[in-house]
Amino acid sequence: MHELSVCWALISEVERLAQEAGEDSIAHIAIRVGELSGTDPGLLLRAFEVARSGTKAEHAHLTIARCDPRVKCTECGLENVTRPNRLLCAFCGSFRVKVIGGDELSIAAVEFSAPDVPGISDPPVAGGSANLNTEEEAPHV
Repeated sequence: MHELSVCWALISEVERLAQEAGEDSIAHIAIRVGELSGTDPGLLLRAFEVARSGTKAEHAHLTIARCDPRVKCTECGLENVTRPNRLLCAFCGSFRVKVIGGDELSIAAVEFSAPDVPGISDPPVAGGSANLNTEEEAPHV
């Protein structure tokens, strides 16, 4: 089950982000998992439960967004979403396509938790957020 090693790498990366931001705890991690990444989201969620133990992400919630395969046709130049087992251009039917999406495994966002301070009531979504919304910014795990 390589999902466990993927989770260890994920937690290592978000702990690095937390350290850079001066945060002690991670509340939420959002990732993008492409249909062509070879990673099973269900197994990833189970592995996350094991991997997060004893880390800054021990109480974190993991959400996974699935990404459909996307291809660009080298014949007609058009882009389209396709199925994992049918990497063809939906417009001209050519098999000469380049995969441009759906193979990613990347961090979409990390939300940090504020430390509990007696006598201070924080809003429900307290702490910082390292929001990585572009492919260029999103570290691959």
